[in-house]
Amino acid sequence: MAHTEQAGQPGRLSVRADVVDGTLVVAVAGEIDQQTGGTLREALEPPEGAAPRIVIDLRHVTFMDSSGINILIAVHTALAEAGGWLRLAGATAPVLRVIQLVGIDGFVECHPTVQQAIES
Repeated sequence: MAHTEQAGQPGRLSVRADVVDGTLVVAVAGEIDQQTGGTLREALEPPEGAAPRIVIDLRHVTFMDSSGINILIAVHTALAEAGGWLRLAGATAPVLRVIQLVGIDGFVECHPTVQQAIES
């Protein structure tokens, strides 16, 4: 399973979704903002019948505003209600700073790698 948007242009977002060991892993590149948030939100819909577990790979995200924060909170809430979880992996320093400033790291686990996020 893969969803792709063209990155490389300002305001563009590239998203790839794959299932790894029963967990939806969504690799994101580019900027997460009001213009691109819909693309991310669509990619975070677990496939029918899949376990409600998602890891978002943020290694290639260069910017995230409040739109991205709101998406993370909404996805975390929906997954927790379904008995699942959301984990973040590889956030760059600027993105991790935003995550920490708003306190998302207090209820969504953040890991250096996707593999660590899946295994924790």
